[in-house]
Amino acid sequence: MRHLTLALPPEHAARLFDAREQGATDRELQQATADALGDVYFRDSGRRAHDLLVELTDIEWIEFEL
Repeated sequence: MRHLTLALPPEHAARLFDAREQGATDRELQQATADALGDVYFRDSGRRAHDLLVELTDIEWIEFEL
């Protein structure tokens, strides 16, 4: 289990909010979140783990704020 607290760059946050406003399913939003976290946290915006794929499973709690 990982506890992450981080700020997403504006382009990632905008994609998530746009997807939600366009009626994305929970699964689609989950994948968009995984993509954003993968890029920012795990791949460090392209500086490491280039081919790493991220999937969110068994989410206990997630919170977004502006």
